[in-house]
Amino acid sequence: MNNKRYVARSTAIAARVLGDETMIMSATNSTLFTLDEVATVIWESADGATPLEEIVANKICTQYDITPEVALKDAEGRRDFFDILEYARLRTFCIKLKTNGILIRKQEADRIKALGVESVQISIYSHVPEVHDAITKLPGSLKQSIEAIRRLRAHGIHVIMANVLMVQNVHDYAGVRALAAELGAQFIMDPTITPMMDGDRSILNLNVDEAALREVFQNESLVGGNIEEFCAPPLAPGEDDMDQLPCSAGHTACYVSSGNVRRMKFVDIWSDSPQLNEVRSIKLRDMPTCSKCTHGGTCTRCPGLAYLEGNMRGPSYQDCEKSYARTGIPSENLKARKASSQPYHSLRLVQIQGLQPAAHALPSRVTETSVVNA
Repeated sequence: MNNKRYVARSTAIAARVLGDETMIMSATNSTLFTLDEVATVIWESADGATPLEEIVANKICTQYDITPEVALKDAEGRRDFFDILEYARLRTFCIKLKTNGILIRKQEADRIKALGVESVQISIYSHVPEVHDAITKLPGSLKQSIEAIRRLRAHGIHVIMANVLMVQNVHDYAGVRALAAELGAQFIMDPTITPMMDGDRSILNLNVDEAALREVFQNESLVGGNIEEFCAPPLAPGEDDMDQLPCSAGHTACYVSSGNVRRMKFVDIWSDSPQLNEVRSIKLRDMPTCSKCTHGGTCTRCPGLAYLEGNMRGPSYQDCEKSYARTGIPSENLKARKASSQPYHSLRLVQIQGLQPAAHALPSRVTETSVVNA
């Protein structure tokens, strides 16, 4: 019997080297993960054919002063995860976790409760095990995630069940919502699949069609308000709208990769980062197309998606599609695309380039990954 474990890079993940680390992004929910130099070795070696034990023995233990037994334990998960959480809480950080929950057992749930974590968001793609497990590519993952939710809710921890809408689960969001109600969890849904960080658009084939998107926006139980009011044609943006902030990134949340907390204090990154200051400077009046669009004051435009299309101050095609599905009124960007007969899938998206690797001292122990929300 073969008890060896194999790991493979997912095709739904984009990866780029940034200095001495690697950034990977999930195309299903846009979550960013930072891999340190050791985790990068594992990531690059994860070909699905080489056993994890061989990767650790031949790639890790030959470069670092560590035994295979200790290295394998670290490769299976960060042993210092809760130490990091505890330190963050001591520094008065508000902690919100995003996870699939499959490693949250009773001991982990107890610790999460003791540390005062504000919320735990767990991705549930379907209430049907075959559908959910096919998306995660991990048999039994739905059952494990549900068990984690039950443990967390038994401690009174606020749990958010996040459902990303895609072609595989387009009819399942009602079932996931009912499951969330049964478990006492909050339900949220995201109808957007984003392009890869390298500009690859093939993942967009997972996006639902316009009819399904319109059905979501006209579902009063999901919208949580008056459908006629929610879907009413928008008023053109006024002068007050011109100074509104188009995104919370850089204002209330650090959703932009803008520094390394291993080398700098977070407060210095937050206050002085050129990338954060650039994002913060953008207002509606600075956007040539969006400032003239009737959806300008109500659009959910994402500057990250706009950047992938070539201009962080420009429109995001996918957000334009959502505004159209909601109101039936095409945006200035959609009208321009139609006039030029250029479909979205023909756009040449920007490739996110990595920085050149910097010289650095190798660590004396193996660590896994640290998570950054996106």
